[in-house]
Amino acid sequence: METVLVTGGAGFIGSHLVERLVAEGFAVRVLDDLSSGRVEHLATVRGRIEFLEGDIRDGDDVRRAVAGCTRVFHLAAVVSVQKTVEDPLGSAAVNEMGSLSLLEAARAAGVRRVVFASSSAVYGDDPRLPKREDHAVRPRSPYAVQKLAAEHYLSVYEGLFGLSTASLRFFNVFGPRQDPSSPYSGVISIFLTRALADEAPLVYGDGGQTRDFIYVADVVEALVRASSSTEVGVFNVGTGREVDILTLWREIAALTGCGRSPQHLPPRPGDIRRSVAAIDEAAGRLGFVPRVPFEEGLSRTLAWYRRAPAGS
Repeated sequence: METVLVTGGAGFIGSHLVERLVAEGFAVRVLDDLSSGRVEHLATVRGRIEFLEGDIRDGDDVRRAVAGCTRVFHLAAVVSVQKTVEDPLGSAAVNEMGSLSLLEAARAAGVRRVVFASSSAVYGDDPRLPKREDHAVRPRSPYAVQKLAAEHYLSVYEGLFGLSTASLRFFNVFGPRQDPSSPYSGVISIFLTRALADEAPLVYGDGGQTRDFIYVADVVEALVRASSSTEVGVFNVGTGREVDILTLWREIAALTGCGRSPQHLPPRPGDIRRSVAAIDEAAGRLGFVPRVPFEEGLSRTLAWYRRAPAGS
């Protein structure tokens, strides 16, 4: 049985990936320090995986985690943009040096393939749409710089050492287990929670900002396909569809029966006006096509929030 490692496997996206890998018959090892992930996210597979509570910055933890693995999915990160602004050094130790530590351990252990969870944040405020992998990158936060630096390290390790790598630039991922209590959570989880509580959503600016929302199961599909491929480089993972924030609220209000109107606040400095992915590269080279329509993803996510205990 092939052994694979998922760093950050107790997190929002990571736990869905772990479930998929277990279902496909892999021996799955998870490395997570539980700073933002939760063991409860792995409840359905807890007895069928190897869970290591450890830190991506700790060389011993990382070497122990990669030993015997053929593939590594690297999702462990400080994922809050604001936290990277507040603590650039501490977040870089995780997002940059932690990634480098993992790559070095993977090289030494003979890992065959490393797939990295990057971000569309690397594009910054480049106005061209849709975002393509060959567009100029304009990172506007420590988080974006750190993700871009890790992408470059993956490319260097592929070129110098022959370690097969792929970086997936996630757009706006949503779905079950996204924590709405965090001020850094995705807008969909926050809007759903407010709608279910019959509270008005807070909308910054006029609500005309657009995002490319992709359901978590489709992101997992992209990760699995990338791990099975020999294609190297960077790949956008989105849907190619723009949805503006006011339309998002109308969809959620209709699903939940909430009659509240948005409360508009001043625009946030640096907020990107429009974002949408070109997914030709992922489709042509990885065979990835998103399968879950936006509306269906919203319905599935709402069903989970209605079932989930408080604080889940």
